[in-house]
Amino acid sequence: MSSFLTDDFLLHGEVARALYHEFAAPEPIFDYHCHLPPDQIAADRQFPNLYSIWLAGDHYKWRAMRSNGVPERLCTGDASDYDKFLAWAATVPKTLRNPLYHWTHLELKRFFGITRLLDEKSAPGIWEEANAKLAEMSVHRILESNRVRVVCTTDDPVDSLGHHRAIAASSLKTRVYPTFRPDKALRVDDPALFNAWTDQLAGAADTDCARFEGFLDALRKRHAFFHAQGCRLSDHGLERCFAEPCSDR
Repeated sequence: MSSFLTDDFLLHGEVARALYHEFAAPEPIFDYHCHLPPDQIAADRQFPNLYSIWLAGDHYKWRAMRSNGVPERLCTGDASDYDKFLAWAATVPKTLRNPLYHWTHLELKRFFGITRLLDEKSAPGIWEEANAKLAEMSVHRILESNRVRVVCTTDDPVDSLGHHRAIAASSLKTRVYPTFRPDKALRVDDPALFNAWTDQLAGAADTDCARFEGFLDALRKRHAFFHAQGCRLSDHGLERCFAEPCSDR
């Protein structure tokens, strides 16, 4: 492994090494965009196994597994956590030259001290070793041990942000702020989804959204509510940009 994941991994040249080791590495982490679930941070969740913290919910890994011909039951289906992990381990060698290969081994090394390459043969031992170390980890411990100063989560405008208030009242040193992500406000291409979400928005903002002006007013109220909870960022995932002239009627 020394020829792959050294302390100078991806640092080509003296300037790169100096900039990273002397300036970047000692700095704390300010994560302005992530998908960490606020409920898990609030609960200081402790993960039962490597699958639950590493594979559950990771659509990047699922995509690679599907491309490798892995059945869906081993990606998001009813297979056991261990069998899903083994399926990922069998896929990892085929992700060579993909960032997933780098991320996988960097995470094993930095969080678990594991420097073996992950594949079908090494998977059982890595599973046992990582699970043993997970028994001493929790969300709060992981954040604080990695010097994470600030985390900004990704949140729907209709969210009550109750978990964020619970986090703020906890002993966690990492500051956790919401991020305003109103993707569903533009999902007019899916009337069922859009109408159901608009009903939620109306309830959260206590505003009638039957007309466009009321809809915009509700979004403004939720934006102000998020701001009051410490939110200073907005995030948008646009699958398409609509450009149809219309009035506010």
